[in-house]
Amino acid sequence: MKKPRAIEEAPPESDRFEDAPHPRETYSFIGHPSAEQEFLTAYRDNRLPQSWIIGGREGIGKATLAWRVARFLFANPDPNAPAVQAARDLSVSREHPVAHRIEALSHGDLFLLRREWNEKAKPPKHFTEIRVDDVRRALDMFHHAAAEGGWRVCIIDPADDLNRNAANAMLKLIEEPPPRCLFMFVSHRPGQIIPTIRSRSRMLNLEPLSDQNVVAVLRTLDDVWGDHDERSIAEAAQRAGGSVRDALRLLTGSGLALTARIEALVSRLPQVDWLKVHELADGLASREKTEDFEAALAGIYDWIDRRVREDARAGNVRDLARYAEVWEKIATAARETEALNLDRRPLILSIFSNLSEAAGH
Repeated sequence: MKKPRAIEEAPPESDRFEDAPHPRETYSFIGHPSAEQEFLTAYRDNRLPQSWIIGGREGIGKATLAWRVARFLFANPDPNAPAVQAARDLSVSREHPVAHRIEALSHGDLFLLRREWNEKAKPPKHFTEIRVDDVRRALDMFHHAAAEGGWRVCIIDPADDLNRNAANAMLKLIEEPPPRCLFMFVSHRPGQIIPTIRSRSRMLNLEPLSDQNVVAVLRTLDDVWGDHDERSIAEAAQRAGGSVRDALRLLTGSGLALTARIEALVSRLPQVDWLKVHELADGLASREKTEDFEAALAGIYDWIDRRVREDARAGNVRDLARYAEVWEKIATAARETEALNLDRRPLILSIFSNLSEAAGH
């Protein structure tokens, strides 16, 4: 699908996947009716917490819910209004003036915190974290009266990218929030958010989508992904573990084949086929292979996530902590590799070394 020229010339958005619609442009909400009702009931009853953490694995609808909430509050600023009291969900028409302004990021009382585009980098790319200067711009909005006299909303996507100083700056704001302000921390790993923010926020964890719901979401994206056959879509949904983003990643380029390679390697842990790992590292080294590199990391994170869930269900606290530590080590090394334009090959080798050590205990 051809993008308008203005969008083509805009910097890439760190919270958008490829050509898929951004969550603020998404009006369907599939698979989490109880989460939506939790927001709606709290708002209708005039007891909406001012800070929320919307947690769950990447690509299951967390950001879509956050934008859906923001759109509803801006379109319905009075919780006692008949339209709110009669509402069955948080839907707002795509034709509503508020919806147009949110899509254009032109609403005066909305602030989005995400990794910004670094034009000075060579080559230009996104910063690897949300910085304290980004948060200070949000603080400025909340230190003034609402531009339109209603709600003020800040979406942090994902909160996992806040560096320590940025997180502490956010904490100061939510400790004594101005009235009629809402902060929504979208997080793939809520446990990594600093405890002082977690203790001041309502936690809402979303479960992974069913395979059927992943397919249902993919079918809403026909303009972009409609050239994939039903078999490929079904396979991607099955392998995606409840994540639409991972399903899209699998449908991009060599995603399915690459994921199969990753699964074959991790299935042997703690044994490592170093010859095949070196082949994988060589194949991902080029900067032209960024999509494949990100898909490989996603496959590795998925495997760790499954192990963590299995250990949590079995009560294996020691194993749970070990894999959480490996996850953080890999994520930190991956951020540094991309931020400093380092060779990806040592990173891939170290990842499998760390996984082997974790699996061998």
